[in-house]
Amino acid sequence: MGKSVNEVGVEDLVRAGVAIEEAIDFERQLKDAINGCDEFDPKELWRELMARKLLKPWHPHGVHQLIYYSVYHNYDESIHGPPLYWFPTPYQCRYTNLGRIMESHCPRLLGALYKDPIASFREFQKFSVQHPEVYWSIILNELSIHFSKAPKCILDTLNKSKHGGTWLPGSALNIADCCLRSNKYLNKQDDSLAIIWRDEGCDDQNVEHMTLKQLREEVMLVANALDATFSKGEAIAIDMPMTASAVILYLAIVLAGFIVVSIADSFAAKEIATRLRVSKAKAIFTQDFIVRGERRFPLYSRVVEAAPHKVIVIPATGEDIDVHLRNQDLSWKAFLSSVHHLPRSNFYSPVYQPIDSVTNILFSSGTTGDPKAIPWTQLSPIRCAADSWVHIDVQAGDVVCWPTNLGWVMGPILIYSCFLTGATMALYHGSPLGRGFGRFVQDAGVTVLGTVPSLVKTWKSTNCMEGLDWTKIKSLGSTGEASNIDDDLWLSSKAYYKLIVECCGGTELASSYIQGNLLQPQAFGTFSSASMSTGFVILNESGLPYPDDQACVGEVGLYPLYMGATDRLLNADHDEVYFKGMPTYKGMQLRRHGDIIKRTVGGFLVVQGRSDDTMNLGGIKTSSIEIERVCDGADESVLETAAVSVAPPSGGPEQLAIYVVLKKGFKIESDMLKIKFLRAIQTKLNPLFKVSFVKIIPVFPRTASNKLLRRELRDQLKQELQIHSKI
Repeated sequence: MGKSVNEVGVEDLVRAGVAIEEAIDFERQLKDAINGCDEFDPKELWRELMARKLLKPWHPHGVHQLIYYSVYHNYDESIHGPPLYWFPTPYQCRYTNLGRIMESHCPRLLGALYKDPIASFREFQKFSVQHPEVYWSIILNELSIHFSKAPKCILDTLNKSKHGGTWLPGSALNIADCCLRSNKYLNKQDDSLAIIWRDEGCDDQNVEHMTLKQLREEVMLVANALDATFSKGEAIAIDMPMTASAVILYLAIVLAGFIVVSIADSFAAKEIATRLRVSKAKAIFTQDFIVRGERRFPLYSRVVEAAPHKVIVIPATGEDIDVHLRNQDLSWKAFLSSVHHLPRSNFYSPVYQPIDSVTNILFSSGTTGDPKAIPWTQLSPIRCAADSWVHIDVQAGDVVCWPTNLGWVMGPILIYSCFLTGATMALYHGSPLGRGFGRFVQDAGVTVLGTVPSLVKTWKSTNCMEGLDWTKIKSLGSTGEASNIDDDLWLSSKAYYKLIVECCGGTELASSYIQGNLLQPQAFGTFSSASMSTGFVILNESGLPYPDDQACVGEVGLYPLYMGATDRLLNADHDEVYFKGMPTYKGMQLRRHGDIIKRTVGGFLVVQGRSDDTMNLGGIKTSSIEIERVCDGADESVLETAAVSVAPPSGGPEQLAIYVVLKKGFKIESDMLKIKFLRAIQTKLNPLFKVSFVKIIPVFPRTASNKLLRRELRDQLKQELQIHSKI
């Protein structure tokens, strides 16, 4: 069961990888910190250890595990809420974006209820839900937003047929133009760094860079070339890695009044063809190859298989493409040559459009049938940039790195979160899985690093970031799937336990509906609050909301007034997908999101999976993620687990199966794992739960955006059970 922190001695530290002399000094400082806490309170002791910086980024992970788990040994979450690892300080919080606007506005808005940014955060969050027009008028002044025609108001709710209201009615702007303008208030100057990048394999070279002025001129050149080739308002697809060229192209399409169609570079030809068909794209920009180290993977040939009308091909390396083109296709060089005759080819007048004009078509993961085509208007970029500014504290001068692709929602979010706040975007042109990426994070001086949990798991299990300096990082972000506590411990420790802002939302929301922030204490793998201006309830099985202060588990129902969320889909009935069948609360038709979330003691939120990932084990409802969290830590050989349940063909209670991927080089029998999983589940979750099957497989099925496909594992299990029943 492990030791309590009072029992940790020099031998334990040496066993965890600390040299004997350092272990003696470490033990002395640890005892000193313990004695300094008046009454033993694990949270206060951990806070003290963090203040002393006793745990160093270069200590072996075993040391961090030893101290964290021993501090919280015998800690009862059901009474005290999740164990905390990060605490805001009154001094630091006043220098955060959110703390600063609270200090400026909350004495007037909250009156006597306002104490300080930390004590009054929940009050201000509630205020932002009840008075969104006040909140958003403050935020619009803080971002790089320039209207060519000012809005009549912030929010119009007169049209009752529009569940989400009408935001910034009557306004016009060009959101790409907002990204490219300098802004004195934000200290966003023409000579500010806009993008820095490095190609994989160039670890010993300086990072490349581009100023805001250079970016603007490159974007305007491409915008002129687009005008010479296409008709206004046409949809134009991008299918390539997230490079500086891809970012320039994205902004140029929006600046010139066209619509970006986002397609991930990992998709097969059939998936590309579906997205081109649904979006009615007139052309697609791509690369000749995807380069990973010494290897080249064909991309143009895969795109051509999808039979697009026209392809414009950017070289992955050098100035010339290395493929033979179809007659109707163009090289990047030939495409740009169409504007060489212009006297000012790098000047362009932006196309200003109404706020609700579509700028980008994105797609849901789409594991069955056509994926949902989700149109982003010019509201969506404002929402995602605002959330990054408020919750992750992205500021002018920050260097933000978040490995992603324009085919996924994080691609556009990264663009707008950097350029509407004045931050620098850091791009690694290569795979983020290895040391080369970590070296780039170090050399680029990244201050905000975004991740997905599976990426962190790989870094930790391969130990590829050993010896690198990530201490310039001031905050981390995590999205895409549920986080693993021990992986988060590893990640946070690399930057002296900076906070990891957990984010959970959706493409159709253009943001996260629950998030961490820098004004509340944080616990690994949890969300501390609804995002600013977001309201929601947790529904019980009868569709009735639990009281806001009650610990509970249920499906989330979002308040419909959600700035930046979609009000249409291109290939499905928006009302049917998001509103039909949802209950009414306080006169509002709630919006469906599909997540099952748990509210803990203390008000933290934990995502328990999608509503179709719940299971009924012996009459007790639980979630796949809850079981996976327990099983992931049941044996050192386990890399990851996936829990599914199905009813047997002959009927009867659901049977629980756990699929396992082992760490490289580890071997263990499935029967032995079954015993360990059963013990862990019955001890930590419920003594009535039983494990029927354990199956070790080499890799889990995932969507192209890396989300685990439990449905496929469930179908596989059903098939196997049917075969067994026939035998």
